[in-house]
Amino acid sequence: MLLHIRPPASALRSSPGALSSRTPCVFRRTLSSYLVTPAELSTALKKNSSSKISTAPRIVPLCATWFLPNDPAKRTGWNEFKSIRIPRAKFFDIDKISDSSSYPHMLPSADLFARAMRRLGIRREDTVVVYDSKDLGIFSAPRVAWTFKVYGHPDVHILNNFKVWCDDGYPTESGMLEKLEAVDYPDPELDKDKVAAFEDVRDVARQQSGALSPRSVQILDARSRGRWEGKEPEPRPGLPSGHIPSSVSVPVSELLHPERKTLLPPAELQALFKQKGVDPSIPTISSCGTGVTAAVIDVALAEAGFAERGRRIYDGSWTEWASRAKQDGMEDALIGRA
Repeated sequence: MLLHIRPPASALRSSPGALSSRTPCVFRRTLSSYLVTPAELSTALKKNSSSKISTAPRIVPLCATWFLPNDPAKRTGWNEFKSIRIPRAKFFDIDKISDSSSYPHMLPSADLFARAMRRLGIRREDTVVVYDSKDLGIFSAPRVAWTFKVYGHPDVHILNNFKVWCDDGYPTESGMLEKLEAVDYPDPELDKDKVAAFEDVRDVARQQSGALSPRSVQILDARSRGRWEGKEPEPRPGLPSGHIPSSVSVPVSELLHPERKTLLPPAELQALFKQKGVDPSIPTISSCGTGVTAAVIDVALAEAGFAERGRRIYDGSWTEWASRAKQDGMEDALIGRA
């Protein structure tokens, strides 16, 4: 039975992050929920000034389209963005705005994030609405929105979703962008409570390795069931499939409407998590292949009423785990069975 369920995130106002001393202390909020519908975004954009000389907070549609490296059509986020986008949208490149480590698109440093915002012309007081490609619906946008939240951007949202935006006939544009005007963006601070490191996950896996071991943290995996079971290959050559010990399989496909690719309603998400034995009174760590779709689970948990405190995302996810766990003394690090 689900316990301590809060109202769904869609019924709550977004929580502002910690503010910089150089940041105005008052923000005008035009969107009240973390997930917004195309109708809500369209109405808000019509009311928002598009003047280049305006100093008022703006609503910035932000395309976060990204595809797996083994995408059959060899699509790229940038090409999709040029092909079709929301008018006045900007593009966030997950692969470029990231830490230059041995693992793909890890969280950028605070300095890199701030420099990217300045270059994109996004101010701290702007309302940012992140969206995905029209084909995938909800995929990588939650990861970018989570990155904004990790760095305390006060007003960030996710569009649910661009496929519906296009299907319902809202305006789009294509082609190259006008030259972006650089703006000021204060150096942010990382909210470490939202991020799980390898060592955190390793300790949880060790403590909960036994079949009857009590769970103090729930590790949720967004990859396909086949990859979690070790029966399907990983999209990155040479990387074994399998799962982190004690983790629970929560494939992204199960969290979305099969046709519209929107996130399921709160009641359905609550039922799904209950069916999988996910307890809202126990902290969670969401994982996936490289930390992208793990953020989809995190949004689903929020919509299902799980408290924000206690929810973390494993930034390195399976790519880091499969590379480091055995080297760190985890004998059963790569479990390849259900």
